[in-house]
Amino acid sequence: MKKLKRLAAFFLAVCIAVSALGCGPSGSQESTSDSDYRVAMITDSGDITDQSFNQTTYEACLEYCTENNIDFTYKKPDGDTDYARIAMIDVAVAEGYNIIVMPGYIFAPALVEVTYKYPDVKFIALDMTAGDIIAAAVGSKYYDDPDSYEASDYYNTENTYCAVYQEEIPGYMAGYAAVKLGYRNLGFLGGQAVPAVMRFGFGYVQGINDAAEELGIVDEIQVEYAYGGQFYGSTEITAAMDTWFSQGTEIVFACGGGIFTSAAEAAAKVGGKMIGVDSDQSPIIDAYGEGMTVTSAMKGLGATVKAMLNSIIVDGTWEEHVGKIENLGLVSGTDTSVNYVGLPEDTTQWNENFTVEDYYELVQKIYDGEIQIDNSIDQMPEVSVKVNERQGSIM
Repeated sequence: MKKLKRLAAFFLAVCIAVSALGCGPSGSQESTSDSDYRVAMITDSGDITDQSFNQTTYEACLEYCTENNIDFTYKKPDGDTDYARIAMIDVAVAEGYNIIVMPGYIFAPALVEVTYKYPDVKFIALDMTAGDIIAAAVGSKYYDDPDSYEASDYYNTENTYCAVYQEEIPGYMAGYAAVKLGYRNLGFLGGQAVPAVMRFGFGYVQGINDAAEELGIVDEIQVEYAYGGQFYGSTEITAAMDTWFSQGTEIVFACGGGIFTSAAEAAAKVGGKMIGVDSDQSPIIDAYGEGMTVTSAMKGLGATVKAMLNSIIVDGTWEEHVGKIENLGLVSGTDTSVNYVGLPEDTTQWNENFTVEDYYELVQKIYDGEIQIDNSIDQMPEVSVKVNERQGSIM
């Protein structure tokens, strides 16, 4: 009997200790909250340490929910499949989470299925276009006649908000900055020639051209431009990047998932430089070589997450956004922290030729419309600098 009493006391102590620490599913940030809202983020196929979409989204959710005393968790799918992502959404909803955050177009099939399935849950989808949603619903026939479809026919617009980004703006900023910082032989390595990647690339070329014209060095600039045909690195793409760097390319803007690995591997051999994409990629790219990342053309996923959570939980302005697929860019010419696109101010390698103050001036000019950036992707922008555009895949 004494042993049983001791055992009971032990388990009681454990329970008290666990309660003090906070309980919840793996990866959760639990808190005592008066709010009726609980937030869950679903990772795409990677983890929250990917130095990209997942990590940026996770950290923004965690910071907002911690500051506002909101229960938060994240769920990692068991595999890179639509079924696995949908299953994690099902789990989160079953556990009582009623705001679901999904980073990336890869969630489009899940969005089509779950937004009607859970009408009382609010969904925030990042970097997901109308085309992504329609293609997920109707398949490849969408591309044969895209004007025949409306995205709103295929998901629940009563509980869903989608954000896309004006990639041409940070692409432009990155190209402009690179030339101002002193680079003359530049490259763009895209993943697949999809609209977002193309807008990054065409903006990049426009920024390079405008900076070169301002400096009067158009004849000194050369741009290598190609797509890898995939969103991951390979020995073939690394070999192509070896050729670029060996023939004088100084810096490459690698735009498209994991394809940056091939450019970084080649750059590391010769002390070459890189431009990251989507988020501040300096931590992950610089692992290939210290100081390799000159800057990154960023989308403000974190700013989007915080603004949308605030609209639901604090401001009560969710109805102004729900049902929209908003195209986000610059919202201020003076406060770069609230913009949805831009360059990382802490890690960009500013110098006397292009300072952070010069960057602020550039942002103001774009915001005011003094600088116009073409967002069309029908063809390569007409520019004065030399662009060696490779047709088809670089491999």
